[in-house]
Amino acid sequence: MRRSAVVAASVLDQAASSLTNILVLVMAARVSSTGGFAAFSMVYLTFTVLLGLNMSYVGQAVVLERGDTRALASACRSAAVFTGCAALVAGVLLVVGGAVAGGRLGGAFLALGLVLPVVLLQDGLRYSFSALQQPHRALAADGLRLVCVVPALLVQPHQAGPARLVAVWGISALPALLLGLLLLRPFVTGAATQLRRYLRRGHLGMRFVIEFTVGNASSQLAVLGLGLFASPLAVGALRGATTLFGPLNVLFNSVNAFGPPVLGRLGGRRAITRAAALLAAVLAAVGLGWAAVLYALPDRMGHQLLGATWQSAAALLPATGSQYAVMALGTCALVTLRVISPRATLSLQVVFSLLSVVLMLGGYGLGGAIGAAWGLAAGSALKATAAWIRVTGLGRTAEPSAAGQRSTAPLS
Repeated sequence: MRRSAVVAASVLDQAASSLTNILVLVMAARVSSTGGFAAFSMVYLTFTVLLGLNMSYVGQAVVLERGDTRALASACRSAAVFTGCAALVAGVLLVVGGAVAGGRLGGAFLALGLVLPVVLLQDGLRYSFSALQQPHRALAADGLRLVCVVPALLVQPHQAGPARLVAVWGISALPALLLGLLLLRPFVTGAATQLRRYLRRGHLGMRFVIEFTVGNASSQLAVLGLGLFASPLAVGALRGATTLFGPLNVLFNSVNAFGPPVLGRLGGRRAITRAAALLAAVLAAVGLGWAAVLYALPDRMGHQLLGATWQSAAALLPATGSQYAVMALGTCALVTLRVISPRATLSLQVVFSLLSVVLMLGGYGLGGAIGAAWGLAAGSALKATAAWIRVTGLGRTAEPSAAGQRSTAPLS
């Protein structure tokens, strides 16, 4: 495929995957009670963390694979088999934990354990298709996933339990998984399966897991902790508000994936910084505009989107909108650093991601869910400020790294 076609298919696939995640939460909010959606959100948040860990440990490593056709086929086959095995082990642990915990929340986690191998492997195939330069095949599978999940959740009865919703969501991924395996088969048939590459010391995915953990999973786990130790309703409100900003996540993920090679081709540090600053301003304006649109929505339309969760989520829109505006600034700053000084990002991710967690928990203690949302916004603002200070503070002699280097950590 031509490079432009590859990029277009990759962006569309990312959009399809993100839209699926958005609609899953929207559909669940519409058919659930407030408490039921809170429980579903906690389970879905757990899946999001597991998905990110698999993306970091397996996905990012396979897309950076280099070598001849045989080596690439072996890497893709090994990635799929390892993902399936790891998902099966994690699923068993979730089933046992859910059975021991019992209740509505325990049942939902038990359901997640049963469907985890299906949903995790289906998503993981995207990275093999990316490594093979076949994003249109990933788009076909993810498009089928989107077509299956929406009607499956839409026909569920009003106030369906979270365990039922999790089970329906997971089973609806089965056709997409079968299609993905069918489309991958011609490329990996006869290739060797090497699972030891993921178990040996020094595996490249370990670095990516560390960056993901401190950059994203820490805040996700902190939100999950609110539901375990404080109020599950706060989780539902935060997830509901974040769901409404799903289109911006598509933009940020696209910048994360395609920003480094594009900026790297601009040449000097000043040109790169100026282009990134302009992009940051545009994305921040888009974020504020989207927040204004959501804030102006009539309650009737809001209830159609999120059901009973709308009322609590709407109260968080000013804070969440501010967070996404400054996340746009931080995303562009971190992408810039990955181009001109790749080693400068890890320390920022560690310090300011953990600080965001502290601010979120402190905000919750002071003002409940609204305080937690403003705490997250403050943490994102501090990270963006520190990243741009680091960009502007780099010496004039700093030169771009390899233009094709891929960003590997979530830039939120």
